[in-house]
Amino acid sequence: MAAYDQSGADCVLALGGGSTIGLGKAMAWRNDAPQLVIATTYAGSEVTDILGQTEAGVKTTLRDPRIRPETVIYDPELTLGLPVAMSVASGLNAMAHAVEGFYAPDANPITSLMALEGLRALKEALPVIATAPRDVEARSRALYGSWLCGVVLGSVAMSLHHKLCHVLGGSFDLPHAETHAILLPHSAGFNAAAAAGQLAGAAALFGGDLGGGLWDFAAGLGAPLALAEIGFAETDIAGAVEIALAKPYANPRALTPAALHTLLRGAQAGMRPGTS
Repeated sequence: MAAYDQSGADCVLALGGGSTIGLGKAMAWRNDAPQLVIATTYAGSEVTDILGQTEAGVKTTLRDPRIRPETVIYDPELTLGLPVAMSVASGLNAMAHAVEGFYAPDANPITSLMALEGLRALKEALPVIATAPRDVEARSRALYGSWLCGVVLGSVAMSLHHKLCHVLGGSFDLPHAETHAILLPHSAGFNAAAAAGQLAGAAALFGGDLGGGLWDFAAGLGAPLALAEIGFAETDIAGAVEIALAKPYANPRALTPAALHTLLRGAQAGMRPGTS
């Protein structure tokens, strides 16, 4: 903020992914500076009014119209050098926005259509990017999918998946995109039966078993599958469960300490959802 004031700037230009964009949003929330974003990953945060901030080991989110950037530019040419590992993790992060959008308490037919189209686009694009990272058409389709998923994220409330990611990122310092990528099959599988109607279209895209299908999809892309791979120990599970349940939030399936412990144990070990 001091650098902004000292420079005499009249706007914020963010070129990059969710961290870069998030910094610009944090500044704009404080001084209402106009924002121009050139998005180079698939985070989707460039089209939301959501700001996540971590303080004293706790991540919180807030919404405000000043937070949403005024102008966003997508150029697939600028994403050709995004490493495959980050492309895959970022794309799975975007897909998580869509999955939770289906069963959001304030979901509507339009956001659900956008969520399904966003999932479909990323499901088509990511395998191509994994083998041909400089394929412009696949990169363009991935940006299209991430835009759709980002609009869903900014339009409806998120639930268990995003809450757990905030806990693991804010209190255990796990990397954002990889945490989303690993947790997605487990959170989707956890809610699959309770929100079967809302998730029917998404499940069909992944062979009828949303949790297992997403895990297989991620494994085929070479994505990380276990929270242990990114620094989350089995001894951390109890603390994460306690933090996650400290404040109530909407979710289609009831949340209990035992159920969340089982979910996080599977994700920590990298087990395919539905296996013991």
